[in-house]
Amino acid sequence: MAELDQRMQSLRDRMVASKIDLAIVPDADTITYLTGYANYLGTEFGRPTLLLLSLDSDPVLITPLMEAEMCARMTSIRDIRPWADGAGDEWRAPLRAVLAANPSAAIGLQRRSLSVDIADHLAAMLTGARIVALDPLIADLRMMKSPSEIAVMRQAGQVAVAMVEAARGAIGLDVPEYEIALAVINAGTRKAAAMLEEEGDPFVSPTIYNLQILQSGTDTCMVHRRSSNRRLREGDPVYLCFCGIANFRHMKLGFDREFFVRSATEEQARIYQTAVAAQQRALAEIRPGVPCEAVNVAAEEVYREAGFSPGYRTGRSIGYSFLEAPELKRGETMLLRAGMTFAVDGGITVEGQFGGRVGDSIVVTETGFDYLTPYPRDLAVVG
Repeated sequence: MAELDQRMQSLRDRMVASKIDLAIVPDADTITYLTGYANYLGTEFGRPTLLLLSLDSDPVLITPLMEAEMCARMTSIRDIRPWADGAGDEWRAPLRAVLAANPSAAIGLQRRSLSVDIADHLAAMLTGARIVALDPLIADLRMMKSPSEIAVMRQAGQVAVAMVEAARGAIGLDVPEYEIALAVINAGTRKAAAMLEEEGDPFVSPTIYNLQILQSGTDTCMVHRRSSNRRLREGDPVYLCFCGIANFRHMKLGFDREFFVRSATEEQARIYQTAVAAQQRALAEIRPGVPCEAVNVAAEEVYREAGFSPGYRTGRSIGYSFLEAPELKRGETMLLRAGMTFAVDGGITVEGQFGGRVGDSIVVTETGFDYLTPYPRDLAVVG
């Protein structure tokens, strides 16, 4: 809990600097980051959880009644104010009570994950108040990972490697894509379960979930198609993106690998190896003091030299959310610092024919970077 208390104090320090008296935090990932409380059935079901943080009083968690007991056991926050569907004014009543106790407060509002319903009600409640954007303060707070966070991300990397190993072993002639996805889920879950058994945490599920991003054959042109009934044929490329499922203890990584069923054409090999070269050129630029956009420029040079156009950013920050700040893309001038973590990709799509891609998660160190997903990137013919 000491690290969570330190995070809360760090946010308060930023609030003081920005002259914010009361912060309203609706984003589930940020609430987990600050309090340890993870509510799996939240705003998307019409049941928001809100963290309210003031400068001179205890933090308040407003959460659905059905989650209140779990909330009390997951966090050290004592002022938990539950609400029930259809009872009174639901979550708005405890929020009004906090606002009434801070009548002249300057409000810091996080807009990330703010649903239209909540936004509309907040707009009515906060009429006349001075509203300050809280998102930049939280992004800055979450940008640098602590040693304990990096340790968990390394464990997430072990889960991801177990998943890709299982996928590689499941690939073969006439195997349906969904069978590969099942192998991924089973292997990742068992690896996560083994690590959690040692830690004894009852509030973190080892079960790997979300739909596996997986395509084969010419469908590798569709970057985010999920696994289907399609059966593998000789010469098929098989692309797997683990970005939505390579998670452990709420930490989310990026990770991509591609395999070829028994053979690959010269052109497929050229495209794939160019994607790897672009990723590796980008990674060679990573070290403290380098602008984020320079990493992207390095990758784009490789694409142009090989006769391809870049299709998307080279990387994104990772952590408690799938996307954090900053990104490795054009126009991002922020300088890299040790402790930042990124998913770094290389990718080329030839429409209607083939997509060659690779991706890894890394942590920026004082001298360069370390892989969080240590796994070979050589062209792999399997099955």
